[in-house]
Amino acid sequence: MAITMTEKAADHVRQQLDQRGKGVGIRVGVKTTGCSGMAYVLEFVDEADSDDSVFQNHGIQLVVDPKSLVYIDGTEMDFVKEGLNEGFEFKNPNTAGECGCGESFTV
Repeated sequence: MAITMTEKAADHVRQQLDQRGKGVGIRVGVKTTGCSGMAYVLEFVDEADSDDSVFQNHGIQLVVDPKSLVYIDGTEMDFVKEGLNEGFEFKNPNTAGECGCGESFTV
């Protein structure tokens, strides 16, 4: 089981951590919400919990709790810029569908 991130995503996270002044990486998880049922949740991590899975990509730690890993195993996280919009994009092989706005998904 694993999740990965592109070099662009790692560079963006690294810049944010540098601005923040601390942290080892980013926690990627899911929560129940949205039109399709689940949405991705991101937060900075200063230290992983003992039951977390930690994946190293381009010098950045991706930290995932056990409950979320079931839904996002195999996901690749990218950082994209389209016009004035920018943000993380998730390529999740487990999704069965997404809502029209792309904010939530179902498995």
